[in-house]
Amino acid sequence: MAPGTSKKKQKSPLYSLIELVATVAVAVGLAFLIQAFVVKPYRIPSGSMEPTLNIGQRILANRLSTHPGIGDIVVFHPPEGADPANPVCGDGSQGAGHPQACDQPTAQESSQTFIKRVVGVAGDHLKIINGHVYRNGVREKDAYIAPCDGVGDCNFPKSIVVPPGDYYMMGDNRGESDDSRFWGPVPQKWIIGEAFFTYWPPDRIGTL
Repeated sequence: MAPGTSKKKQKSPLYSLIELVATVAVAVGLAFLIQAFVVKPYRIPSGSMEPTLNIGQRILANRLSTHPGIGDIVVFHPPEGADPANPVCGDGSQGAGHPQACDQPTAQESSQTFIKRVVGVAGDHLKIINGHVYRNGVREKDAYIAPCDGVGDCNFPKSIVVPPGDYYMMGDNRGESDDSRFWGPVPQKWIIGEAFFTYWPPDRIGTL
């Protein structure tokens, strides 16, 4: 070997294997951290958000965004009263079959995961006519909804007030959505994140 030159040391097979395992472990660990604390994917399980989101569509939620605004689509845990077959409002004189939508949720958080749109925030006065939300006397701009068919669950003409720190959630499919009308608003601490992107199916890829 000529002076001033050196032969590059070859990695042993064991060293290469350890390096590969370490790289994969770091990549998997980062993926778990991102999903746990930053961005998490979800699959739409029902038709409650049609036509905006269809059954089986997949979205990404930003877990750092937990203080949404009016019109934002969010992923959250509802109160335990959120039972599609028999929803329970914290105030028995409100909700299904009553002139007022529910403004008092049951106290406990459900383990279920829902996705809905924010239609009211703390202090807002809300009433619902034919599925349209009137917030502080002004009808929402709701070209995105599937209209109600005029059944009782579409009409809650007596106004309610969204409590401090809470968000009022409704599905875009107003006649087929199990939402805050029946089990009340959602505390901020139960919000998982804001849905910001849909990545499946390919023809629906885009921002929300």
